[in-house]
Amino acid sequence: MPIRFLVPLLVLAALAALFWFGLFHGNQRQISSPLVGKPAPAFTLPSVGDPQRSVSNETWRGRPYLLNVWATWCVGCREEHDLLVEIARTNVVPIVGLNWKDDRALAIGWLKQLGNPYADVAFDEVGRVAIDWGVYGAPETFLVAGDGRVVHKHVGPMTRDTWQNEFLPRLRATGTSP
Repeated sequence: MPIRFLVPLLVLAALAALFWFGLFHGNQRQISSPLVGKPAPAFTLPSVGDPQRSVSNETWRGRPYLLNVWATWCVGCREEHDLLVEIARTNVVPIVGLNWKDDRALAIGWLKQLGNPYADVAFDEVGRVAIDWGVYGAPETFLVAGDGRVVHKHVGPMTRDTWQNEFLPRLRATGTSP
């Protein structure tokens, strides 16, 4: 085989090996958030279930809470939903939902059908609050300490491993003992 064919073939093989390694063995660290260690952005939005009632994260000041950004069009949100319901049943920490760029009727139907893990659900129809929180995709979950600081941000569906290894230790560090 002439060398002019061998060199591109070797380069292609090397790139394929590099991509394969990165895909299956690469570093799976989370993308850090500039909000971590800073005060959580304040918000007041209408409730998903009752547009006449407001939902504000000020309600949770003084105690830790999770802010979970979700939508009915989000496949990852469906993947994590059952686990969020389980977590909510433990009463370790309240979960506040931020329904992002969604249809209100679909969101209400989702919660009725699949269960509602949220202590309250804000409706961010145009996504302005999500921008303040640095959200660029759903699902994303933030842990906010009782003093109002963002302690952790997780991008992607919550898993049991994520809950046990990323969130619970940080919750314990905030003074909440699950």
